Amino acid sequence: MRYTAPLKDMLFNIQHLARIDHIAALPGFEDAGLDTAQAVLEEAAKFNEGVLAPLNWVGDQNPSSWKDGVVTATPGFKAAFKQFAEGGWQGLQHPADYGGAGLPKSIGAACVEMCNSANLSFALCPLLSDGAIEALLTAGSDALKATYLEKLVSGEWTGTMNLTEPQAGSDLAMVRSRAEPVGDGSYKVFGTKIFITWGEHDMAENIVHLVLARVSGAPEGVKGISLFVVPKFLVNADGTLGARNDVHCVSIEHKLGIKASPTAVLQYGDHGGAVGFLVGEENRGLEYMFIMMNAARYAVGVQGIAVAERAYQTAVQFAKDRVQSRPVDGSIKASVAIIHHPDVQRMLMTMRGHTQGCRAMAMAAAAAYDTAHHHPDADTRQQNQAVYEFLVPLVKGYSTEMSLDVASLGVQVHGGMGFIEETGAAQYLRDAKILSIYEGTTAIQANDLVGRKTLRDAGATAKAIARQIVVTETALAQSGSADAVAVAKRLKTARTAFLDVVTFVVTQVKAQPNAVFAGSVPYLMLAGKLVAGWQLARSLLVAEELLAKGEDTAFMQAKITTARFYADHVLVAAQSLRDSIVEGADSVTGMAVDAF
Repeated sequence: MRYTAPLKDMLFNIQHLARIDHIAALPGFEDAGLDTAQAVLEEAAKFNEGVLAPLNWVGDQNPSSWKDGVVTATPGFKAAFKQFAEGGWQGLQHPADYGGAGLPKSIGAACVEMCNSANLSFALCPLLSDGAIEALLTAGSDALKATYLEKLVSGEWTGTMNLTEPQAGSDLAMVRSRAEPVGDGSYKVFGTKIFITWGEHDMAENIVHLVLARVSGAPEGVKGISLFVVPKFLVNADGTLGARNDVHCVSIEHKLGIKASPTAVLQYGDHGGAVGFLVGEENRGLEYMFIMMNAARYAVGVQGIAVAERAYQTAVQFAKDRVQSRPVDGSIKASVAIIHHPDVQRMLMTMRGHTQGCRAMAMAAAAAYDTAHHHPDADTRQQNQAVYEFLVPLVKGYSTEMSLDVASLGVQVHGGMGFIEETGAAQYLRDAKILSIYEGTTAIQANDLVGRKTLRDAGATAKAIARQIVVTETALAQSGSADAVAVAKRLKTARTAFLDVVTFVVTQVKAQPNAVFAGSVPYLMLAGKLVAGWQLARSLLVAEELLAKGEDTAFMQAKITTARFYADHVLVAAQSLRDSIVEGADSVTGMAVDAF
């Protein structure tokens, strides 16, 4: 169950897909070129391989525990988190003004992937802190920033998101937690929050909860929700910790996976009211919380890639070690390692293609994010922001669904041994399941793709991405190699299918809303396959060029082979998805409810 960070693939993406030379030319990123990326990734690999990865199995076998309101992390986690914080990893992408390194997402995303591959349960804690930091940077007052940001960025304190409640689920319009103004600028917060990841623990000296609640007299529904900072310990004027706040962990969940990550039920205000501080303006809480959620959604997509990578590595090693049966072609007259068998190779290539395709897609999204936030030209920023926002539900929704398929294949490669916990393959499958659920289920991501990302601009961003894909198709055709021509053919077919669906969504949503939304998840899957395949096609073009120069020939040939496999075995599903969306909606909604 050893983990080796895929540095070569990550750096290839950073250099050739994200174009780190372009990112480093943007204001604020002048020191963030390829040399910096390589140095940072190599250090991240050492920490994650050596410190976090060995604790992954330990955490699954010895989960965080709760007793009398106190949560104790898995043995070894507290010391590892101290090293994580002291290494500056929490602040990698955050502003230098608050003690961070200020590096671009194009570098940070690779480090986040390593952390999650090494230990998904552990990595959830800094992921939630990242979201809290983003929300405070965007909407926090100067006083809140001064009080909390430096400690969060350093990792001395951790952050959480408190959204849902027992009766609410994903419908945040049903949030009932309430906040009563005290008169001194603070509020008293009352209510119950569930599914709060790392909502209580012993790894940091304070936990900064960002809590959705309603101020007395607020409008009904989502328009009446506000956002509050409610720390576990109140903070004195000099920055030292004061009294314990009235927020307590009443239990933690017993889960299918990510067992070392405590999922808390938090009770606010049982002893007079938890002291909270308004973030931004009243009744704009959901708007601010979406800042956290969008940051978290991208990161959860990266988690999917991370788990898939770990499952792939474990399956490859097992397939090389496990000797069973003679080759079907009779080339060897004795039993061989199962990696020689065609169907095992098919499974491994499927795992590899999905993982590398989604990694490339996430890197393209990161580059768009960096450009959107740092480019001096307003139009360029706006265009890249639109692309990034379109890609987030793909990175989150498609990559997490992909991780389930890859982790399941990992178990299958192991055969019966995959069903045995000691091999580790089962843990990846169990851990991966939550990724398609939290921060918005796949259906929620798909509805976002349809409603906010496609209909809002009448498909303009989707069509703009399709035009970029045409440029890649042209380059593939001009290359003229058999692999490039084959990939171009598959890419064109998938792009055409995608555009058919975009047209269907835009033109039919008013007349047939149920038909459009019945195909929302297949639309997301189609778009994810297309964009991942497009990025692998870009990779193929670069690899062919570098192969011709004699650079790292084995790696470049593997890149080409992976892109070709993805086109032949994954992109080909685009047409069938298109047909099910455009022509198959009636059979989705045709069954009478009582007949189910």
